[in-house]
Amino acid sequence: MPKRDAVFPAGRQAIYERDLYSAAIRSGDLLFVSGQVGSREDGSPEPVFVDQVRRAFDNLDAVLKAAGATFEDVVDVTSFHTDPATQWDDVQKVRKERIGEAPYPNWTAIGATWLGGFDFEIKAIARIPS
Repeated sequence: MPKRDAVFPAGRQAIYERDLYSAAIRSGDLLFVSGQVGSREDGSPEPVFVDQVRRAFDNLDAVLKAAGATFEDVVDVTSFHTDPATQWDDVQKVRKERIGEAPYPNWTAIGATWLGGFDFEIKAIARIPS
């Protein structure tokens, strides 16, 4: 069985090593990105919710770029929210800034009670361009 082909963005490897997971795994032309939260460089959460969402999208973007992909290559998204009813408008605002024009990727939003001190997390599957 081949080893996992792990992808890491520059400068954040210590967080992944500390928490024992890969930022993403490449399998053929698919990229499976782990959940990205709105963490600062030291791993602490952004205190303002909309900034936390922006930083989560920035962290997702960094992982995509490390694999040679962009948001245009994303085909499936799952997002996790601690209070979806009050957070959705902020998420939609940032989503519109980052995801681009239609056709949009598949998207599943899930309410969660615990995200390790964060209020938003986003994971994705992308097709890596050849």
